[in-house]
Amino acid sequence: MTDVDRVMDEAGLKNENVREYVRYWAGVTGAERVEVVDASDDARLIEESLEAGEILPAGDGLYYSRSYYKDTARSEERTVVATSDPEDKGEYNNWRPASEMVPLLTERMRGASAGKTMYVIPYLMAPPGSPLMHWSAGVELTDHRTVALHMIRMARVGVDYLNDLPHQDSFVRAVHVTGDLENLGQGTPDDQRYFVTVADQRTILHYGSSYGGNALLGKIAHGLRQGSYDGWASGRFLVEQFLLIGIDDKQTGKRYHICGGVPSASGKTNLAMMLAPDALGERYHVSFYGDDIAWLWVNPDDGKLYGMNPEYGVFGVAKDTNQKTNPTALASVAPGTQALFTNVAYNENTHEVWWEGKSPEPPADVTGWRDWKGEVIADRPAEKKGDPWAHPNSRFTTQLDNVPNIADDYNEPAGVPIDGIIFGGRTRDREPLIRAIRDLAEGVYDGLTLGAEATFAAEGKEGELRYDPMSMRPFMSYPEARYAQHWLDIVGAAKEQPIFAHVNWFQRDPEDGHFLWPGYRENLRPLLWLMQLKNGEVTGRQTPVGIIPTKDELDLTGLAMPEEDLETILSINVPRWKQEIEHREAHLHQFGGLPEEIWEAHRRVAADLDKEAEA
Repeated sequence: MTDVDRVMDEAGLKNENVREYVRYWAGVTGAERVEVVDASDDARLIEESLEAGEILPAGDGLYYSRSYYKDTARSEERTVVATSDPEDKGEYNNWRPASEMVPLLTERMRGASAGKTMYVIPYLMAPPGSPLMHWSAGVELTDHRTVALHMIRMARVGVDYLNDLPHQDSFVRAVHVTGDLENLGQGTPDDQRYFVTVADQRTILHYGSSYGGNALLGKIAHGLRQGSYDGWASGRFLVEQFLLIGIDDKQTGKRYHICGGVPSASGKTNLAMMLAPDALGERYHVSFYGDDIAWLWVNPDDGKLYGMNPEYGVFGVAKDTNQKTNPTALASVAPGTQALFTNVAYNENTHEVWWEGKSPEPPADVTGWRDWKGEVIADRPAEKKGDPWAHPNSRFTTQLDNVPNIADDYNEPAGVPIDGIIFGGRTRDREPLIRAIRDLAEGVYDGLTLGAEATFAAEGKEGELRYDPMSMRPFMSYPEARYAQHWLDIVGAAKEQPIFAHVNWFQRDPEDGHFLWPGYRENLRPLLWLMQLKNGEVTGRQTPVGIIPTKDELDLTGLAMPEEDLETILSINVPRWKQEIEHREAHLHQFGGLPEEIWEAHRRVAADLDKEAEA
């Protein structure tokens, strides 16, 4: 076995707390070699991975990887939050006692990296110098080289971030062991995998995967689960699965910042990476900060709510990404960006990649193409000719600096002031294009009752949403009632409150099913109205569920759409809303001890709907 101390000495890793942690887990996992990773090692790691066949070339400065076919997405049923306090159990966090999970994972990992290299990845989930740096540093130990490549793209990686910590022990201890993927019983009663965040010990133990959020521990496990627990335990900040964008009004010189939560399959990355419509492009510019995570806190210097994206990259879903839906994403993975594609289709002759939605049809010439499982597409039997080429959760990984409209201040340590917080799920009726909410408790209530239509009938009843509070359902780390109170406390402490809103790009015509709103770049228009409302430049129309734009207030320059469609998306369906209120009440009753302010907001909206129905 490698002399672990010598390796750390040569890498300049001086933090003795980190060194002790590395020694311990190197012994537990039985790794044959230890290597400390720095961002400057990327080119060498790429060459080693190419030589080993772990990744394949996908063009100039682009690479392709394929995970085990049963290891292609997060596994919520195997994901656990563990602490020593049973009071930390919530509806969604799958709580287990730390006294049970730590020994169990330690034994799973014992000797499981024999013959492998342990890569030590010191990272920071924040811009350097951030006021939240105390909670943002971590060290991931992994026995999978491709994970190291992804982490270099998704986090700021280097030993200095850990050496320079004011409190040398204030880092997250993250351990990832791949395990024997073909013999872990994925999806069976004998499933051996566990993905555990031991929140009150600031320790992450993931066993049995090499993919995505199961393996890139700085991202979801630290950036969301551990971060949210730290934010609540410290009383200092919120951690959310939020996008974050900036909107520049070049005419007035003002810049607005909007963050928000959008459940899965509701257009979050496309919204985060949107550009201004051509007709408004001379006046407005949209800047990208992040598409997946935001940490929010009140800056004591000016009393405003601030936010920052703790990540250094984008881990985006490839499916349906194209020049119309998201030209920004395609530019972010252009030749020379060192982007990694995972589980898309790959041509072993031409080194091209393809996924469903990249073009209207797959390549006509199937020569050389393999699907996401590595199977030759030309050899498919007739009954499988129509099967997907790429996995629906196939991904691209690229650094923020590759995003063409990345904000010029994305690395600002203090983050940026937040003007608006939006929520939005995929619903075919009831939800208007946008409805603004000025009241804090009502805004938090709206976030707690965020949801999207069930993808399959088995997931829910017709007309009923799958609720996803603040889009954090899979990432909750402490009880929902405490979470609601923490929202009220943090945002309520801001001297200048952000305006809340709910957006919906997905209303459909009930007869022919067409989308009533064109979406994509046009989604900037309702967000501009929201900022005008916050500034007092428009007044909108008050409804029981929020303020809706009037037709003349919404800037539709250069956009032609049927009058009847516009009328529908700027109105509310009171009978459907009354049905929704009943579903919301049942949903909220799951969370014992919700703040009274949330129930007051619920009763207020319900009473106003009753009055509207009687009018």
